[in-house]
Amino acid sequence: MSAAMWKWTCLISHLLLSPMMSSLARQQPPHPKRPFATFPGEQAEGTFNHLVVDERTGHIYLGAVNRIYKLSSDLKVLVTHQTGPDEDNPKCYPPRIVQTCNEPLTLTNNINKMLLIDYKENRLIACGSLYQGICKLLRLEDLFKLGEPFHKKEHYLSGVNESGSVFGVIVSYSHMDDKLFIATAVDGKPEYFPTISSRKLTKNSEADGMFAYVFHDEFVASMIKIPSDTFTIIPDFDIYYIYGFSSGNFVYFLTLQPEMISPPGSTTKEQVYTSKLVRLCKEDAAFNSYVEVPIGCEKNGVEYRLLQAAHLSKAGAILARSLGASPDDDILFTVFSKGQKRKMKSLDESALCIFVLKKINDRIKERLQSCYRGEGTLDLAWLKVKDIPCGSALLTIDDNFCGLDMNAPLGVSEMVRGLPIFTEDGDRMTSVIAYVYKNHSLAFVGTKSGKMKKVGLVQRGFPVSAASCYGDWLHRDEWGAFYRPGAWLPIL
Repeated sequence: MSAAMWKWTCLISHLLLSPMMSSLARQQPPHPKRPFATFPGEQAEGTFNHLVVDERTGHIYLGAVNRIYKLSSDLKVLVTHQTGPDEDNPKCYPPRIVQTCNEPLTLTNNINKMLLIDYKENRLIACGSLYQGICKLLRLEDLFKLGEPFHKKEHYLSGVNESGSVFGVIVSYSHMDDKLFIATAVDGKPEYFPTISSRKLTKNSEADGMFAYVFHDEFVASMIKIPSDTFTIIPDFDIYYIYGFSSGNFVYFLTLQPEMISPPGSTTKEQVYTSKLVRLCKEDAAFNSYVEVPIGCEKNGVEYRLLQAAHLSKAGAILARSLGASPDDDILFTVFSKGQKRKMKSLDESALCIFVLKKINDRIKERLQSCYRGEGTLDLAWLKVKDIPCGSALLTIDDNFCGLDMNAPLGVSEMVRGLPIFTEDGDRMTSVIAYVYKNHSLAFVGTKSGKMKKVGLVQRGFPVSAASCYGDWLHRDEWGAFYRPGAWLPIL
């Protein structure tokens, strides 16, 4: 990408605009603040964990501690479903609802860890922290419990007692049952939980095969397990899943993973965290297509490597022209914090970066081609104890190659760098969502302090005006000046 193609400006808040711009903004009539609808919850312990919106009805489903709520589009409670608390102990495996547990039981909150809408069967999949992560299937209309499978080990999705430890992606079919790709941290228990797996979503919510592995025999299954000897090198190793989606023939997960590296000039190793994109073929029952590639971005010599949030959107016509892409190309909007060394307490410096998904896929294809020529090793941090060399095979690897029972799972060593479009030094960005409106790509980012920023790419030679550029539905902070073409600007 040439420098001439991109002419970016820093995204700054409305209060930090230049004096000229502030003066121009003050000339506009004040825009009255519109009240926001709010829903504070109904319980003292009612921490909110996850939210999904039914794109057909506008109804909101909210996963909280011990509750699932169905809300109207203006946040009025329509239905409430209680999920906890109940007596449990995280050491009980299988859980005490299956067999007697000798561990002491205490009244335990049920933290919502995953919330998905199964549109095909008009049901909500709500997975919690009780009983090693079992799930309920609830009717969308009234949250009536359709099923709650718990009697097989496949029904225990994750023993991690954290709301952000599980991510799911549904792959739908018109002629057969859907699949559910589940990705989860394992909390040092790889013998109990695969880190990624694909499960059956049966039409009957009470069917015996609900959440069964798509394929399973004595040697191969639709799953990836972290080898137990990995924990001898990194005792607290885990893969933390931040986001997931499907596109084309693939399912993707964005992750944070610990690695041991030697800093320049040092002979000792230290633990850092690397952000990686994981890709699998939708139809790969044996998971031979597993590939992961490190991602991050850099601006003015500062590395942003700790993934905080991500969202998949389309390019739209304006952004596509700047990127040399198609308006329908998939674009990953990502938020990274500075550095690599603090996962639990990220630095406040953060960056909003974009990736063209096709370019990541091109890099993966190059890596697959080189490995199948016998070059290098599988190069996965969690397989470093083995350092398995790539094997050579004569075959054509195209964009949709789904692997063989060799050279898998595979890692890409060279990081794919995103394009930074905004950095924030004081109020760390923690969430992002994006979409296309009238050919313009818009991003919304949330910050640690609870603020929201709205940004967009200015069309080449187009006057900056929130109303004329993006429509009257946005705040009318009309600046009335011309900016460099291709700049990302605040619309606050």
